[in-house]
Amino acid sequence: MTILRFVATCATLVALATAAQAQQVYRIVGPDGKVTFSDRAPSGGAEAAQAGSGQRGGNANDALPYQLRQVAARFPVTLYTGNDCQPCNSARNLLINRGVPFTERTITSNEDIDALKQLSGVASLPFGTIGGQQLKGFSDSEWSQYLDAAGYPAQSQLPPSYRRPAPTPLVAAKPLAPAAEGTTPAPASPAARPAPAAAPATGKSPANPAGIIF
Repeated sequence: MTILRFVATCATLVALATAAQAQQVYRIVGPDGKVTFSDRAPSGGAEAAQAGSGQRGGNANDALPYQLRQVAARFPVTLYTGNDCQPCNSARNLLINRGVPFTERTITSNEDIDALKQLSGVASLPFGTIGGQQLKGFSDSEWSQYLDAAGYPAQSQLPPSYRRPAPTPLVAAKPLAPAAEGTTPAPASPAARPAPAAAPATGKSPANPAGIIF
């Protein structure tokens, strides 16, 4: 039932996206530099571009084909992996071979494990998310079903220029605090000198002028 609800949600969103795409909007720049928007293609010397089709720097998904970019925006894929994890490698290979844009988070420290437990409720890998859907462990058929339902193409449509983002730790490493500049360690205080030994008592007194000690 879970995958059926996921499929129904995806189908609704895809239908809405298809309807919005059918009504194409043009960004028109006239000879005088004035910018207008219209659902009709321009004529004459006006320059047109599809509204929202321009690429924005700093995001690898900006270079994706339009439909794939829309799917990746609605159902972003994140893969959580660890060292020496063969199922993690299988999940990664499935996404790469299918051309699915995804973010990879590595689990290598105790802080990463604690964060993964809070996120997924388990400490096992691999773990993945497709939009709000969680996938625990790896099953080729299960992951493929959810990718199909989300609308990801079965064959890669990634452009040759696409570069997959490098994996990053789930919890960012905390930098060590540098020592304050211009400070020198305080010199060690010299060891206290022992007090001189008290002079031995002579024993002389008015009652014992010879100082004889018994």
